[in-house]
Amino acid sequence: VWDKVTGRTEFVRPQHPEGDKLRFSWNAALALDPFSDDGVYFGSQHVHYSPDGGHSWDIISPDLTTNDTLKQDQSKSGGLTLDITGAENHTTILCITPDPNNEGVIYVGTDDGNIQVTRNGGDSWSKINNKLPGLPSGAWIPQIVTSPVNDGEVFIVVNNYRRNDWGAWLYHSSDSGKTWRRIVDDNDVDGFVCSVVQDHEEENLIFLGTDVGLYVSFDRGSSWQKWSEGLPPVQIRDMQIQQDMDDLVLGTFGRSFWVLDDITPLREMAQDRNLLKSDFKVFQPKTAYLTSSRSYQGVRFIAQGDYQGDNRGTGALFTIWNKPAEKEKPEAAPIKEGKKKKRKKKKNKDKSKDEAMMKGGKGEKGDKKKGKKKDECQIAVIDQGGDTIRTFKRKLKEGMNRTGWRPDAKGIDFPSRNEPREKREPGGMPIIPGDYKVVFTYGEHKDSTQLTVAYDPRVEQSLFDNKAKYTSMKSHNEKVEKVTDAFNNLKEAKKSTELYSKLIDMQEDTIKKSYKKMTKEVVGQIDSLMNLYSLPPSEKTEYRDDSETLMNKVFTARRFFRAATGAPTPNGQNAINNAERQAGEVLEGINAFFGEDWKEYVEKVKSLPMDDLFKVYEEIKLE
Repeated sequence: VWDKVTGRTEFVRPQHPEGDKLRFSWNAALALDPFSDDGVYFGSQHVHYSPDGGHSWDIISPDLTTNDTLKQDQSKSGGLTLDITGAENHTTILCITPDPNNEGVIYVGTDDGNIQVTRNGGDSWSKINNKLPGLPSGAWIPQIVTSPVNDGEVFIVVNNYRRNDWGAWLYHSSDSGKTWRRIVDDNDVDGFVCSVVQDHEEENLIFLGTDVGLYVSFDRGSSWQKWSEGLPPVQIRDMQIQQDMDDLVLGTFGRSFWVLDDITPLREMAQDRNLLKSDFKVFQPKTAYLTSSRSYQGVRFIAQGDYQGDNRGTGALFTIWNKPAEKEKPEAAPIKEGKKKKRKKKKNKDKSKDEAMMKGGKGEKGDKKKGKKKDECQIAVIDQGGDTIRTFKRKLKEGMNRTGWRPDAKGIDFPSRNEPREKREPGGMPIIPGDYKVVFTYGEHKDSTQLTVAYDPRVEQSLFDNKAKYTSMKSHNEKVEKVTDAFNNLKEAKKSTELYSKLIDMQEDTIKKSYKKMTKEVVGQIDSLMNLYSLPPSEKTEYRDDSETLMNKVFTARRFFRAATGAPTPNGQNAINNAERQAGEVLEGINAFFGEDWKEYVEKVKSLPMDDLFKVYEEIKLE
């Protein structure tokens, strides 16, 4: 037992009251009592039960294994080097499964092929091996899983690869174990079976963990599809569905966790098998939470030794179905005599729509040339008042797509010396928690869904006031937008001087010299004003202090806005006031420049003679 608060540990493994040897597997069976908060089951060759979290134990079963003594003396069995932990035991219990719907019903599986059940809390036990058709003798029984949906429905996982038998076995009973049928064999999946889990809301949705990865059934085990999107063909030792968020969590033999976020679209597919016949569909997303992410404890950067896998982004997660285009069948080439080839039969390779979804589909290469759907989806977020608060784009591929969005409202552009590669709507404004309509437009297709945005459930909601935050930030943004407009005017004026320079080059030398000098002075003024925003580009590697530039002040204020839970704090307001004060000073200088120096410069350029710029060309004839 481990105390998460203090870190104190206590050794509680069952001890036999009469000193008999107990055999515990390396993966000894452990189960919580669904009818008691402090009840725990643990397995050796017996089932042990503790009513008090491991302080005391009762043996509630006889030896449920074969108790084959030839498999129990490892030190004399032919060269096995024993581990110091004493974990190399055989004829042990691997799984204990109390039925949460029927108190007193407990299923047990062992590593030497026994499947036992009690229906009276352990007073009597029955071996049910002979009820499972084709069950290999002596195989491992690593999992017995009761259905979270239906009373009396049970799944049993069997594997026998340790004896060079690589077959796939999964058994199913819908009558509390009275009768059983095999619902997975070598024609259904590749690799042996390790684990299974049934969805707690949709009985037809079942996940299967095998030696070569994950399989999914949408019809309660009648057929199976391989999941290959983002998951390597690794052995899936265990699976659970995190019910609060509807995430499938896998435990792999590579000692990793892998999470399939939000299985509700798969649940919908299991409920309605015709969903994927539509060309375009957006599934209902889960609630998007406005959360903050903590940093690493003690170590700040992952380069310092922490491993981090690929995690889903925060906020909303959208699932979008984009039906793959039907491929044209190539014309059959004539078969020449003597050149016939035998075709290998492929097992379980039906390229169904489900399988296209599992693989995520292929990209739409060549679609633009053929005039088909573009690969960008236009997304609009509409509030309850009917106003569009945000628009953005996401690229789609054929098949099932996943795309995220950290909920925010439309923001503003900031001053930049660089020209944007593609005009995109800026975000960054706080969004008010509530319900929103999200509209997806993809070529000729359109679909919509509802999205709920909520505060971080871990934090007291009274601490947040997004309306006050939005109001103060909007007022500040209006000032920043003016600063950006002024900076863009400077950039445009500088481009104009390049055009004027070409005009000046067409003039006489006496005019050219004075006007070039004047242009150089004006450009210098423009650069000086732009440098008030940010330091000029430099190819040198050196420290440059930009703490007094306008954009440093603006982005410092922005940090306080981002971190605020409502209206700015007094300290944050100081940063905002500093930025706005300096913005006013910069705008004053820019306005003076355009009102005097720039105006005078443009008037002088306009007064230049233009006659020589428009040459008259004589007609040219061959004769």
